[in-house]
Amino acid sequence: MQLQSVIRAIYPAQCVACDAQTEAEFGLCGACWRETQFIGGLICDTCGTPLPGEDRGEIIQCDDCMTIARPWARGRAALIYDGIGRRMVLQLKHGDRTDLARPAAMWMARITRLLLHDDTVLVPVPLHWLRLARRRYNQAALLAHGLGKVLDRPVCADALLRPKPTRPLERHTRDARFAALAGAIVPNPKRVAAIKGRPVVLVDDVMTSGATLAAAAEAALAAGATDVSIVTLARVVKAP
Repeated sequence: MQLQSVIRAIYPAQCVACDAQTEAEFGLCGACWRETQFIGGLICDTCGTPLPGEDRGEIIQCDDCMTIARPWARGRAALIYDGIGRRMVLQLKHGDRTDLARPAAMWMARITRLLLHDDTVLVPVPLHWLRLARRRYNQAALLAHGLGKVLDRPVCADALLRPKPTRPLERHTRDARFAALAGAIVPNPKRVAAIKGRPVVLVDDVMTSGATLAAAAEAALAAGATDVSIVTLARVVKAP
C-alpha cells in the first residue's frame, strides 16, 4: 500500500480521455464524463441505437432493424460514436491505446449482463491476419477479454477467422459494406467445440451498418451457436 501511495504521488491518475487528474485510474474526469454520450433510455433491442421517446419496458426496433435481416437476436452499445466516444474508439483501434480496453470493458459490462445466459461464451469479431500483423493486436479481442474478466465469462478469442481481407469500409454505402463482407468471416474448425451448442455474445468496437457483425453472427451460427447477441463499445447514430 505504501508503494502504491508513492507511485500515485509521482504518477497521479489521469483521465483516459484527457490529461486531467482523476481520483481513480482508468476513469473519466468530470468534464469528459459529462461530454461522453453514454447510451441509455429507449433503445433498439436489436442493435442498441438510442431512440426518441420514453422507455416503457417494451421491446422496440429501429427502422433499420425492421427492414434489414439481422442474424443475431439482441444487441447493445455503450457509447454514441461521436465526440469523446469516437476519439476513444479511434485511439483504441489505431493509436495503440490498449489501456482504454479496461474502462471500456467496464462500461460494456453493464449492458452485456442483460444478454447473458448461464453458458454464454464471449467471441470477438476477428481481424484478417495481415491487418492483425500491422496493428499488433485485435481491439475487439482486448474488449472481449476485458469483459470476460469483469463478468467472469469464458472468452474464445479465435472462434472465428477472417480469411478474406477487406478494404476499409468507412465511406462505403450500406449495401457495399454487406457485399464486401459476404463470406469474409468463417468458423475456426479447431474451435467449433468451444461454441457449438452454446449461446454467443459477439464483441466489437463499433457498429455502423452491422455488416461485419452480421457476417460474424452467421459464422457463429454455422458453427452451432444456439443464440447470438452482439455488444459494441460504440454505435454510429444517424443524425436526427
